[in-house]
This record gives sequence, C-alpha cells and structure tokens, in this order.
Amino acid sequence: MVYYFSGTGNAAWVAGRLAALLEEPTQDILSLMSDPAVTPIVDLEGAKRLVLVFPVHAWGPAEYMRRFLRRALFEGYEGQQVAAVCVCGDDCGRTDVLVRRLLARKGVTLSACYSVQMPNNYILLPGFDVDGKVLEKEKLARSEEAVRHVAEALAGHGSSTYTAGSFPGLKSAMVYPLFRLSLRGHNCFRVTDRCVSCGLCARVCPTNIIEIGEDRRPHWDEHGCVQCLACIHRCPVRAIEYGTISIKKGRYHHPSL
Repeated sequence: MVYYFSGTGNAAWVAGRLAALLEEPTQDILSLMSDPAVTPIVDLEGAKRLVLVFPVHAWGPAEYMRRFLRRALFEGYEGQQVAAVCVCGDDCGRTDVLVRRLLARKGVTLSACYSVQMPNNYILLPGFDVDGKVLEKEKLARSEEAVRHVAEALAGHGSSTYTAGSFPGLKSAMVYPLFRLSLRGHNCFRVTDRCVSCGLCARVCPTNIIEIGEDRRPHWDEHGCVQCLACIHRCPVRAIEYGTISIKKGRYHHPSL
C-alpha cells in the first residue's frame, strides 16, 4: 500500500508511479484526515508493505504527514516492510530519523528511507524560489528513473539512495523546528483582483482554512495553515500572493495536475 500526501503534485506523482510499478493500491491521506474527531486507520492486515510518500519541508516531513503519523492507528502490523519516500527539492536532512521516531511511537519500525528529487516550490522566505525552467525540466526528466530505482529497492532487486545533504543534523534539529513554530503565526495569504472565483484554492486546501465569501473571493483563516502551498501554486490565474514576498517569484505544480 502506498499512502501519500501532496500539495503541489510532486509527491502524488511519485506515489502513483511507485504504486504502478509495485502493483500496489494508493491512499491519499486527505480522506483519512478529513474528520479531526476520527482516528485514521492504517490497516496492514495481509499487506506486503506500507510505503509513505510525502514532501520534505524545511528538512523534515511535511506537517500534514507528521500529523497523520501522530494520529494514525496501525492495525495488522506484524513486521511488514515499512518505507518512507521523501520528495525533496534538493536534500532531506535527517527527515529519515524524524519519521523513524514518529513510527516508533506507534510500535512500527521504519525499514528503509529513500529520496526522490523533484522541482523546488517553496517561495515564502527570502532567498527561496522555484527552480528555473531548465533545471525544472532536468529534474522532471530524471524523476522517472529515480522512482524506478526506489521501486526496485522496495522489491528487493536493487538499492536506492537517500540524500541527506550537508549538515543534515543541524538543518533538521534547528531549521525544521523553527519552520513548525512559524506555522503557529499569522497567515499572510491574500487574493488579488486577478481572481476569477473558481474556488480551486478552497478545494485543494488540506486543512480547510480557505472559505469562499459572499464576494466569491477566497478568505484564509489567520491560523491553521501547514504551508503545503497548494493554493498559491495551483491558482490558474496567479491571483494568490503571500504578503509581498511572493510577488516576483515563480509558481510551480507538477505537470500531471
């Protein structure tokens, strides 16, 4: 089984390709997390393996996947293969260690952790932007082979890599906690006059903090954003900005969306 979370489509594409290569079903965790009063169930009864696919945010697991792993109940686990596939723009830091700890609290052992490099999309801080079009195309061109190597490793027919990058412990121990702390702050998303009132941003928001008002424009709650960036990158007319910091920056979502 391949369980995944995706904001801009990179992890969704990786999960879909892995599932096809391994002949496994996929499960978008959004449907399991829709009701905060209901405990998400991961039923491993009779399953050969569990593969978790998610984006890396600030050298740690995406906050939405982290919340899923903290809430989920793993049933039928009897030592099956459990692997994590980190979808990153460049490197992952010690995301593998963080996920291993989250699973261990549930009595589940992480068997292996892999990484797949995809185009960058984080644009909410100074110095961060999407990749240029040439690099974006190069990463997308390499992604099929990278996913195939992961599938072969999961099937026991080869090995794949996990890219920790430079100073991985420092990044995950210092930057990632600061990123998570920033999620508690004020949400700065806003809409411009380009908005065509399609409502896509509200539909793709995993935490349901976007409401379409009487003016047919999206309005964001001040708190609750996990910075998956689905709204800002998937807006078809580039009508969403994050304060002023995103105005001159690029937008990206996976071509399959």
